[in-house]
Amino acid sequence: MAYLAFRTKLCRTPRSVEKNNNNGEQTPEPNALLDEKGRLLETLLPNVLSAFDVSIGISHDLMEVIVEPADVVAVCENLKNHSETLFNYLTCLSVVDYVEHLQVVYHLYSTQKKHKVVVKANVSSEEPSLPSVTSVWKGSDWYEREGHDLFGVIFESHPGLAPLILYEGFEGYPGRKSFPLHDYKEW
Repeated sequence: MAYLAFRTKLCRTPRSVEKNNNNGEQTPEPNALLDEKGRLLETLLPNVLSAFDVSIGISHDLMEVIVEPADVVAVCENLKNHSETLFNYLTCLSVVDYVEHLQVVYHLYSTQKKHKVVVKANVSSEEPSLPSVTSVWKGSDWYEREGHDLFGVIFESHPGLAPLILYEGFEGYPGRKSFPLHDYKEW
């Protein structure tokens, strides 16, 4: 099944109340949308991921970590195995086409700690490639095959990127915005 994602405003502004220009109402602080577990993650993630070049922010009501594609496996292994996070479950992996680049989005959940995070990696639209996380979560196998089928993302070291949805030899990537859609005509 295909997943759609919508980009929300990343809150990397100072933690203050801002005026909304449309109607004069004040918008809440970015971390006000986080639940208790999210606020705890907000304090933990900078320490847990200090060895990596990541950008940590808040996307709506979730903590978000943006990583370099080459670091995605190491970051995910760290988030899975670190005693403070224990993200042992990959709930979803999706690909989003922003035309100028593709974004691979990993939704992680800890069944022990009961918290969640989103990890994102941006890849080139021309040559979309990043390492597979099947060594971290076996359940990523079909998600990555779907991302390869629909968007053309190559997940390096994947055990077998055989088509999952489309037939062998299908031309193009129907998940991309550039894929030509045929006009539907009723009889």
